Amino acid sequence: MVALGNGLDVSPLGFGGMALTPVYGEVDPADALKTLHHAVDSGVSFIDTADVYGGGSNEELIGRLLRERRDEVQLATKFALVGNPAGGYTDIRNDAAYIRQAVDRSLQRLGTDVIDLYYMHRRDLRVPIVETVEAMAELVQQGKVRHLGLSEVTARELEDAFAVHPIAAVQSEWSIWSRDVERNVVPAAAALGVGFVPYSPLGRGFLTGTVDAASLGDNDFRRRIPRFSPDAASANQAVVSAVRSVAGDLGATPAQTALAWLLAQGKRLGLPVVPIPGTRKRNRIDENLGALALDLTPAQLDALDAASDAVVGSRSADPQWVSEGRE
Repeated sequence: MVALGNGLDVSPLGFGGMALTPVYGEVDPADALKTLHHAVDSGVSFIDTADVYGGGSNEELIGRLLRERRDEVQLATKFALVGNPAGGYTDIRNDAAYIRQAVDRSLQRLGTDVIDLYYMHRRDLRVPIVETVEAMAELVQQGKVRHLGLSEVTARELEDAFAVHPIAAVQSEWSIWSRDVERNVVPAAAALGVGFVPYSPLGRGFLTGTVDAASLGDNDFRRRIPRFSPDAASANQAVVSAVRSVAGDLGATPAQTALAWLLAQGKRLGLPVVPIPGTRKRNRIDENLGALALDLTPAQLDALDAASDAVVGSRSADPQWVSEGRE
Protein backbone atom coordinates (compact mmCIF):
# COMPACT_ATOMS: atom_id res chain seq x y z
CA MET A 1 0.00 0.00 0.00
CA VAL A 2 1.00 3.62 -0.54
CA ALA A 3 0.19 6.42 1.89
CA LEU A 4 -1.26 9.44 0.13
CA GLY A 5 -2.05 12.28 2.53
CA ASN A 6 -3.97 12.50 5.79
CA GLY A 7 -3.56 8.78 6.53
CA LEU A 8 -5.19 7.44 3.36
CA ASP A 9 -3.54 4.19 2.23
CA VAL A 10 -4.23 2.91 -1.29
CA SER A 11 -2.84 0.38 -3.76
CA PRO A 12 0.33 1.50 -5.62
CA LEU A 13 -1.67 1.77 -8.85
CA GLY A 14 -5.30 2.75 -9.05
CA PHE A 15 -7.97 2.17 -11.67
CA GLY A 16 -9.65 5.02 -13.55
CA GLY A 17 -13.29 4.13 -13.97
CA MET A 18 -14.10 6.61 -16.75
CA ALA A 19 -12.74 4.13 -19.29
CA LEU A 20 -15.72 1.90 -18.48
CA THR A 21 -18.21 4.47 -19.77
CA PRO A 22 -18.97 5.31 -23.42
CA VAL A 23 -16.44 8.14 -23.76
CA TYR A 24 -14.18 6.08 -26.05
CA GLY A 25 -17.01 4.07 -27.63
CA GLU A 26 -19.67 1.66 -26.40
CA VAL A 27 -19.14 -0.56 -23.34
CA ASP A 28 -20.61 -3.92 -22.31
CA PRO A 29 -21.62 -3.50 -18.62
CA ALA A 30 -21.16 -7.20 -17.82
CA ASP A 31 -17.66 -7.19 -19.27
CA ALA A 32 -16.89 -3.92 -17.47
CA LEU A 33 -17.80 -5.51 -14.14
CA LYS A 34 -15.48 -8.43 -14.89
CA THR A 35 -12.70 -5.92 -15.53
CA LEU A 36 -13.31 -4.29 -12.14
CA HIS A 37 -13.24 -7.65 -10.36
CA HIS A 38 -10.01 -8.53 -12.14
CA ALA A 39 -8.47 -5.27 -10.98
CA VAL A 40 -9.25 -6.01 -7.34
CA ASP A 41 -8.17 -9.65 -7.74
CA SER A 42 -4.83 -8.34 -9.03
CA GLY A 43 -4.28 -5.97 -6.12
CA VAL A 44 -5.57 -2.76 -7.75
CA SER A 45 -7.95 -1.76 -5.00
CA PHE A 46 -7.98 2.04 -5.41
CA ILE A 47 -10.98 2.59 -7.68
CA ASP A 48 -11.73 6.07 -9.06
CA THR A 49 -15.03 7.27 -10.49
CA ALA A 50 -17.18 10.41 -10.64
CA ASP A 51 -20.86 11.22 -10.52
CA VAL A 52 -20.73 12.58 -14.07
CA TYR A 53 -19.22 9.51 -15.75
CA GLY A 54 -21.96 7.95 -17.82
CA GLY A 55 -24.51 10.22 -16.17
CA GLY A 56 -24.11 8.25 -12.94
CA SER A 57 -23.95 4.82 -14.58
CA ASN A 58 -20.26 4.42 -13.71
CA GLU A 59 -20.98 4.85 -10.01
CA GLU A 60 -23.81 2.32 -10.34
CA LEU A 61 -21.43 -0.13 -12.04
CA ILE A 62 -18.86 0.26 -9.28
CA GLY A 63 -21.67 -0.11 -6.77
CA ARG A 64 -22.19 -3.62 -8.13
CA LEU A 65 -18.55 -4.36 -7.33
CA LEU A 66 -18.88 -2.85 -3.87
CA ARG A 67 -21.85 -5.04 -2.99
CA GLU A 68 -19.47 -7.98 -2.93
CA ARG A 69 -16.12 -6.37 -2.11
CA ARG A 70 -16.58 -3.07 -0.25
CA ASP A 71 -13.95 -3.91 2.38
CA GLU A 72 -11.35 -4.58 -0.33
CA VAL A 73 -11.73 -1.24 -2.11
CA GLN A 74 -10.51 2.30 -1.50
CA LEU A 75 -13.28 4.23 -3.21
CA ALA A 76 -12.87 7.66 -4.77
CA THR A 77 -15.57 9.69 -6.49
CA LYS A 78 -16.12 13.32 -7.42
CA PHE A 79 -18.69 16.10 -7.68
CA ALA A 80 -18.92 19.44 -9.54
CA LEU A 81 -19.49 18.76 -13.24
CA VAL A 82 -22.93 19.02 -14.81
CA GLY A 83 -23.33 17.21 -18.14
CA ASN A 84 -21.24 14.29 -19.38
CA PRO A 85 -17.77 13.66 -20.85
CA ALA A 86 -19.04 12.42 -24.21
CA GLY A 87 -21.65 15.10 -24.89
CA GLY A 88 -20.03 18.01 -23.11
CA TYR A 89 -20.43 19.73 -19.76
CA THR A 90 -23.00 22.47 -19.16
CA ASP A 91 -21.93 23.83 -15.76
CA ILE A 92 -19.59 23.49 -12.78
CA ARG A 93 -21.07 23.64 -9.27
CA ASN A 94 -19.02 24.02 -6.08
CA ASP A 95 -21.67 25.56 -3.84
CA ALA A 96 -22.60 23.95 -0.52
CA ALA A 97 -26.19 23.15 -1.49
CA TYR A 98 -25.05 21.29 -4.59
CA ILE A 99 -22.35 19.40 -2.68
CA ARG A 100 -24.86 18.14 -0.14
CA GLN A 101 -27.14 16.88 -2.90
CA ALA A 102 -24.30 15.40 -4.93
CA VAL A 103 -22.82 13.31 -2.12
CA ASP A 104 -26.18 11.77 -1.25
CA ARG A 105 -26.83 10.87 -4.87
CA SER A 106 -23.38 9.31 -5.19
CA LEU A 107 -23.80 7.30 -2.00
CA GLN A 108 -27.11 5.98 -3.30
CA ARG A 109 -25.73 5.00 -6.70
CA LEU A 110 -22.65 3.40 -5.14
CA GLY A 111 -24.73 1.55 -2.57
CA THR A 112 -22.41 2.46 0.29
CA ASP A 113 -22.64 4.63 3.38
CA VAL A 114 -19.20 6.25 3.12
CA ILE A 115 -16.84 7.45 0.38
CA ASP A 116 -13.15 7.00 1.15
CA LEU A 117 -11.94 9.95 -0.96
CA TYR A 118 -14.29 12.68 -2.20
CA TYR A 119 -12.91 15.08 -4.80
CA MET A 120 -13.97 18.46 -6.05
CA HIS A 121 -13.78 17.58 -9.75
CA ARG A 122 -13.27 21.08 -11.18
CA ARG A 123 -13.20 24.64 -9.88
CA ASP A 124 -16.33 26.74 -9.96
CA LEU A 125 -14.71 30.17 -10.04
CA ARG A 126 -17.92 31.76 -8.77
CA VAL A 127 -17.42 30.12 -5.36
CA PRO A 128 -14.37 30.75 -3.14
CA ILE A 129 -12.54 27.47 -2.64
CA VAL A 130 -12.57 28.03 1.11
CA GLU A 131 -16.38 27.86 1.08
CA THR A 132 -16.30 24.71 -1.03
CA VAL A 133 -13.89 22.93 1.31
CA GLU A 134 -15.88 24.03 4.36
CA ALA A 135 -18.92 22.30 2.85
CA MET A 136 -16.85 19.21 2.03
CA ALA A 137 -15.47 19.15 5.58
CA GLU A 138 -19.03 18.95 6.90
CA LEU A 139 -19.39 15.65 5.03
CA VAL A 140 -16.40 14.27 6.94
CA GLN A 141 -17.98 15.37 10.22
CA GLN A 142 -21.22 13.63 9.19
CA GLY A 143 -19.39 10.39 8.40
CA LYS A 144 -20.34 10.38 4.72
CA VAL A 145 -16.75 10.96 3.55
CA ARG A 146 -13.41 9.91 5.05
CA HIS A 147 -10.91 12.06 3.10
CA LEU A 148 -11.04 15.12 0.85
CA GLY A 149 -9.41 15.58 -2.54
CA LEU A 150 -9.18 18.29 -5.19
CA SER A 151 -8.82 17.97 -8.95
CA GLU A 152 -7.06 20.39 -11.28
CA VAL A 153 -6.38 23.06 -8.65
CA THR A 154 -3.57 25.59 -8.68
CA ALA A 155 -0.94 25.67 -5.97
CA ARG A 156 -2.62 28.68 -4.35
CA GLU A 157 -6.02 26.99 -4.41
CA LEU A 158 -4.51 23.90 -2.79
CA GLU A 159 -2.88 25.96 -0.07
CA ASP A 160 -6.09 27.87 0.65
CA ALA A 161 -8.07 24.63 0.80
CA PHE A 162 -5.54 22.90 3.04
CA ALA A 163 -5.83 25.76 5.54
CA VAL A 164 -9.49 24.79 6.00
CA HIS A 165 -9.18 20.98 6.14
CA PRO A 166 -6.45 18.39 5.42
CA ILE A 167 -6.38 17.35 1.77
CA ALA A 168 -5.42 13.74 1.07
CA ALA A 169 -4.80 13.99 -2.65
CA VAL A 170 -4.70 16.19 -5.71
CA GLN A 171 -5.86 14.56 -8.93
CA SER A 172 -4.70 16.26 -12.12
CA GLU A 173 -3.46 15.17 -15.51
CA TRP A 174 0.23 14.29 -15.31
CA SER A 175 2.32 12.20 -17.66
CA ILE A 176 5.37 12.41 -19.88
CA TRP A 177 3.42 14.68 -22.21
CA SER A 178 1.54 16.68 -19.53
CA ARG A 179 4.05 18.13 -17.07
CA ASP A 180 2.71 21.60 -16.32
CA VAL A 181 1.72 20.55 -12.77
CA GLU A 182 5.41 20.11 -11.93
CA ARG A 183 5.95 23.87 -11.96
CA ASN A 184 3.76 24.82 -9.00
CA VAL A 185 1.12 22.26 -7.99
CA VAL A 186 3.43 19.32 -7.33
CA PRO A 187 5.86 21.33 -5.17
CA ALA A 188 2.92 22.72 -3.15
CA ALA A 189 1.51 19.23 -2.64
CA ALA A 190 4.92 17.92 -1.57
CA ALA A 191 5.35 20.75 0.94
CA LEU A 192 1.91 20.11 2.46
CA GLY A 193 2.21 16.32 2.57
CA VAL A 194 -0.54 15.83 -0.02
CA GLY A 195 -0.43 12.82 -2.33
CA PHE A 196 -0.78 13.10 -6.10
CA VAL A 197 -3.10 10.96 -8.24
CA PRO A 198 -2.28 11.46 -11.93
CA TYR A 199 -5.17 10.87 -14.27
CA SER A 200 -4.53 10.02 -17.93
CA PRO A 201 -1.01 8.84 -17.01
CA LEU A 202 -0.76 7.21 -20.44
CA GLY A 203 -1.72 10.40 -22.27
CA ARG A 204 -5.28 9.17 -22.88
CA GLY A 205 -3.70 6.15 -24.55
CA PHE A 206 -1.44 8.15 -26.88
CA LEU A 207 1.81 7.23 -25.10
CA THR A 208 1.16 3.53 -25.68
CA GLY A 209 1.56 4.05 -29.42
CA THR A 210 -1.76 2.36 -30.11
CA VAL A 211 -3.89 5.47 -30.74
CA ASP A 212 -4.40 6.80 -34.26
CA ALA A 213 -5.73 10.31 -33.74
CA ALA A 214 -7.02 10.42 -37.32
CA SER A 215 -9.24 7.39 -36.70
CA LEU A 216 -10.97 8.46 -33.49
CA GLY A 217 -14.72 7.87 -33.52
CA ASP A 218 -17.24 10.69 -33.75
CA ASN A 219 -18.18 10.24 -30.08
CA ASP A 220 -14.59 10.07 -28.84
CA PHE A 221 -14.06 13.17 -26.71
CA ARG A 222 -10.33 13.21 -27.52
CA ARG A 223 -11.31 14.79 -30.83
CA ARG A 224 -11.86 18.05 -28.90
CA ILE A 225 -8.38 18.07 -27.31
CA PRO A 226 -5.91 20.26 -29.26
CA ARG A 227 -2.95 17.87 -29.01
CA PHE A 228 -5.03 15.19 -30.76
CA SER A 229 -5.57 17.40 -33.82
CA PRO A 230 -3.96 15.92 -36.95
CA ASP A 231 -0.96 18.26 -37.06
CA ALA A 232 -0.25 18.09 -33.33
CA ALA A 233 -0.73 14.34 -33.16
CA SER A 234 1.75 13.89 -35.98
CA ALA A 235 4.35 16.04 -34.23
CA ASN A 236 3.72 14.25 -30.94
CA GLN A 237 4.73 10.92 -32.41
CA ALA A 238 8.24 11.96 -31.37
CA VAL A 239 7.41 11.46 -27.70
CA VAL A 240 5.87 8.07 -28.52
CA SER A 241 9.09 7.09 -30.28
CA ALA A 242 11.12 8.07 -27.22
CA VAL A 243 8.91 6.00 -24.94
CA ARG A 244 9.17 3.03 -27.29
CA SER A 245 12.95 3.33 -27.39
CA VAL A 246 13.29 3.30 -23.61
CA ALA A 247 10.73 0.49 -23.37
CA GLY A 248 12.84 -1.57 -25.76
CA ASP A 249 15.93 -1.06 -23.62
CA LEU A 250 13.99 -2.15 -20.54
CA GLY A 251 12.29 -5.12 -22.17
CA ALA A 252 9.00 -3.50 -21.19
CA THR A 253 5.95 -2.07 -22.94
CA PRO A 254 5.42 1.64 -23.62
CA ALA A 255 2.59 1.73 -21.07
CA GLN A 256 4.80 0.22 -18.38
CA THR A 257 7.56 2.67 -19.22
CA ALA A 258 5.27 5.71 -19.06
CA LEU A 259 3.91 4.62 -15.69
CA ALA A 260 7.39 3.86 -14.36
CA TRP A 261 8.47 7.38 -15.36
CA LEU A 262 5.63 8.85 -13.28
CA LEU A 263 6.51 6.73 -10.27
CA ALA A 264 10.12 7.84 -10.62
CA GLN A 265 8.99 11.47 -10.81
CA GLY A 266 7.26 11.07 -7.48
CA LYS A 267 10.51 9.93 -5.92
CA ARG A 268 12.49 12.71 -7.59
CA LEU A 269 10.01 15.39 -6.50
CA GLY A 270 9.36 14.07 -3.01
CA LEU A 271 5.72 13.06 -2.86
CA PRO A 272 3.60 9.89 -3.11
CA VAL A 273 2.30 9.35 -6.65
CA VAL A 274 -0.45 6.83 -7.48
CA PRO A 275 -1.44 6.85 -11.17
CA ILE A 276 -4.94 5.69 -12.13
CA PRO A 277 -4.75 4.29 -15.67
CA GLY A 278 -8.09 3.17 -17.03
CA THR A 279 -8.73 0.32 -19.42
CA ARG A 280 -11.48 -1.95 -20.65
CA LYS A 281 -9.15 -4.92 -21.11
CA ARG A 282 -8.19 -7.13 -18.20
CA ASN A 283 -4.80 -7.99 -19.68
CA ARG A 284 -3.93 -4.27 -19.67
CA ILE A 285 -4.34 -4.22 -15.89
CA ASP A 286 -1.75 -6.98 -15.63
CA GLU A 287 0.51 -5.10 -18.04
CA ASN A 288 0.22 -1.85 -16.08
CA LEU A 289 1.14 -3.56 -12.84
CA GLY A 290 4.43 -4.55 -14.43
CA ALA A 291 5.47 -0.90 -14.14
CA LEU A 292 5.91 -1.33 -10.39
CA ALA A 293 8.95 -3.55 -10.96
CA LEU A 294 10.75 -1.22 -13.40
CA ASP A 295 13.71 0.98 -12.51
CA LEU A 296 14.64 3.63 -15.06
CA THR A 297 18.27 4.73 -15.25
CA PRO A 298 19.18 8.43 -15.07
CA ALA A 299 19.95 8.36 -18.79
CA GLN A 300 16.54 6.88 -19.58
CA LEU A 301 14.82 9.48 -17.43
CA ASP A 302 16.75 12.21 -19.20
CA ALA A 303 15.70 10.87 -22.61
CA LEU A 304 12.03 10.86 -21.63
CA ASP A 305 12.32 14.30 -20.05
CA ALA A 306 13.78 15.69 -23.27
CA ALA A 307 11.04 14.15 -25.39
CA SER A 308 8.36 15.69 -23.21
CA ASP A 309 9.71 19.18 -23.92
CA ALA A 310 8.75 18.83 -27.59
CA VAL A 311 5.04 18.05 -27.07
CA VAL A 312 2.73 20.16 -29.25
CA GLY A 313 -0.80 21.33 -28.37
CA SER A 314 -2.70 22.06 -25.17
CA ARG A 315 -4.01 19.24 -23.01
CA SER A 316 -7.39 20.99 -22.71
CA ALA A 317 -9.68 22.80 -25.14
CA ASP A 318 -10.42 25.36 -22.38
CA PRO A 319 -7.37 26.72 -20.50
CA GLN A 320 -9.52 27.63 -17.47
CA TRP A 321 -10.67 24.02 -17.25
CA VAL A 322 -7.31 22.86 -15.87
CA SER A 323 -4.86 24.33 -13.39
CA GLU A 324 -2.38 25.36 -16.08
CA GLY A 325 -4.77 27.98 -17.42
CA ARG A 326 -5.29 29.64 -14.03
CA GLU A 327 -1.71 29.79 -12.78
